[in-house]
Formats: sequence, structure tokens, C-alpha cells
Amino acid sequence: MSITNEMKIEFDSKSCNEGFARVAVAAFLTQLDPTLEEVSDVKTAVSEAVTNCIIHGYENEVYKIKVECRIKENEIEIMVIDTGKGIENIERAREPLFTTKPELDRSGMGFAFMEAFMDEIEVISEVGQGTSVYMKKVIRKGE
Repeated sequence: MSITNEMKIEFDSKSCNEGFARVAVAAFLTQLDPTLEEVSDVKTAVSEAVTNCIIHGYENEVYKIKVECRIKENEIEIMVIDTGKGIENIERAREPLFTTKPELDRSGMGFAFMEAFMDEIEVISEVGQGTSVYMKKVIRKGE
């Protein structure tokens, strides 16, 4: 499958930029003529991944978050990358309702939402080096 288009953005890890990331990815996705539900799914997954970078990766300090998107035929691949503190136990972090920040009223559902709304998700993380979340969704074009 050949890459037909790609884009990369980088922005500060401020909560006000979470909406920017959602809209930027959604705008890029429109070339695949997705349904409103598919757009909503992708926006939610991107929002969760970016929020994880801000809250957990950088603990509300300002560093950079990168979002890379690739379109291959009718699929979108999205990588959300931080160079923050990393995840000690990825399996545990992916468990529904698990959170390392209960004092912030975090639901612990970020990865569960990403998994529910995307067709594929992979988390690569190294403590002290950062985290990359790879997500893929097939856009069915009204099938």
C-alpha cells in the first residue's frame, strides 16, 4: 500500500492546543470523504492521545507534541509523540479506569477510548524518553 499523502505538525503541550490538534487531523482526514461518525471517532482518539501527552507525559509543563498523519488509500495512520516521562507499565496504563492521576478526576479511559474508536492502536514508550501512540482507522466511505 503506497502513501498518498502525509502531514506533520508540532505544537506546545498546552491544553488549549488539544482542540487545534483535533481539528487539524480532522481537516486532513476530509480528503478521504469520511462519515461524520468516522471524523468524530478520529477526533476523539486524537484528543485522548494529546491530552495524555499534556497531563501524563509532560505533567502540565510546556514542551512539544508532534502529530504525524499518513493517508494510504482509504486508511489514516496517526502518530502522537511526546518526549516526556514515558510509561512504566504500558499494559497497566491501557487497563480501563486505571489512572496515575486520580486527584485530577481523570477517568482512566483514554486508551480504552482510543481502542474503541480506532481500528488499531500501538503504544511505544520508554521511561524518561517519551511515548509514541500509533493509531490507524480504515475509512469505509459509506460501506
